Amino acid sequence: MMTTNSDDQTEMTAPVAFDIRHLSADQLAKLGVSQIAYVKPVVVNGEHGFAIHAADGTAMAIAGDRDVAVAAILQHEMHPLSVH
Repeated sequence: MMTTNSDDQTEMTAPVAFDIRHLSADQLAKLGVSQIAYVKPVVVNGEHGFAIHAADGTAMAIAGDRDVAVAAILQHEMHPLSVH
């Protein structure tokens, strides 16, 4: 992990390590929320599409096809996962 200080110098910092077995239910629910989005097929008003949801299940968008949904997720620097 890299950080930049006020003098525009880059320094290395160690990633934070933790034991996933000791996460609370709330911490587990938030795990990956800003990095992972999932795509699932849906029917809205009789039209087939693909819903994009955050890792916690929050609906974010609907796309006309799966490739567009995945591209939108990647454009927002997230990792797409499929749900069938």
